[in-house]
Amino acid sequence: MPGRLLRGLWQRWRRYKYRFVPWIALNLNHNPRTLRYVPEESKDKVISDEDVLGALLKVFQALFLNDFNKQSEILTVLPESVKSKYQDLLAVEHQGVKLLENRHQQQSTFKPEEILYKTLGFSVAQATSSLISAGKGVFVTKGLVPKGAVVSMYPGTVYQKYEPIFFQSIGNPFIFRCLDGVLIDGNDKGISKVVYRSCNGRDRLGPLKMSDSTWLTSEIHNPLAVGQYVNNCSNDREANVCYQEFDVPAVFPVELKQYLPNIAYRYDKQSPLRCVVLVALRDIKQGEELFSNYYTIVS
Repeated sequence: MPGRLLRGLWQRWRRYKYRFVPWIALNLNHNPRTLRYVPEESKDKVISDEDVLGALLKVFQALFLNDFNKQSEILTVLPESVKSKYQDLLAVEHQGVKLLENRHQQQSTFKPEEILYKTLGFSVAQATSSLISAGKGVFVTKGLVPKGAVVSMYPGTVYQKYEPIFFQSIGNPFIFRCLDGVLIDGNDKGISKVVYRSCNGRDRLGPLKMSDSTWLTSEIHNPLAVGQYVNNCSNDREANVCYQEFDVPAVFPVELKQYLPNIAYRYDKQSPLRCVVLVALRDIKQGEELFSNYYTIVS
C-alpha cells in the first residue's frame, strides 16, 4: 500500500513539475534553452501590440460572423454604423447576401477550430502531451503556424500583485506570473473556476459579455484559449512559442469582448485588461506540440 501511494505521488509530481514555478526556476541554469532573455520589461515583444491586436480582431470578428444568428440581442445595443459594417462583411463573405435575418438559411455554422483554420491557416487543440507523464499539451492539429503568429492565449482571472490569491494558488500549476508581477490563474477547476465565473457574471452589461467563460467547459468558443496547457520546453524539446503580454486597448470592440478569455479579479475601469498570448518563434508544422520558454530580465 505505501509503495502504491508513493508511486502515485511520484507520477503526479512528474506531471506537476512542468508547471511548478520554483522547480522551473531551480532548473533554469541546467537548461538555458528554456529561457528567453529580455533586457527590460518593456522589451519583451516578439511582435508588436498592433500585430497581436490585428490577429485577435481577425479571429474574433470571424467567430462573431459565424455566430451571427445568435447575436440578435447584442445587435440591438450597437450603433447603426457597427451593424452596417457587419452587414457589409457578411455580404462579401456570403456572395452578396444582405438579408441578415435569413442568414441561418444561407449558411451552416462552422466549428470554432474550423474558423481559426479558415482565418489564420492553422488550428490548435489539447491532447496528451508527448512529454512522459506531463499530462495534457497543445498541438497544431491542422495547417502551418508561421513564425510570428499568435498561436494561443493564456485564459484565466487576472490578479494585480496586491490582490489575494492564496487559496486559489494551493496545488494550482496554472498560475502565470507576468513581468510586472500581475498573475493570471488559468485553472479551469475548483475555486479558480468559481472565481472566474463570478467575475464574468459581475462584469456583464445586459446582453454584452465582457469575457468568455467557455474555456472552462468542453465547448470552447474561442479556439485560441488553450495556452494554459502549453508545456515548458526541455533540453530535448526546444521552445517553438513564447509568452507575450498584451493589454487590451480601450478601442477594442465591445461586441468582440465576449471572446476574451480573461477577466479582472477586481473591476477597475482605469486599468486595461491584461492578456497573455503565445507567439510562434518559428514555423510550426501540423502534428507538432507547442513548447514555451520562460523569460528573464537581464541588465
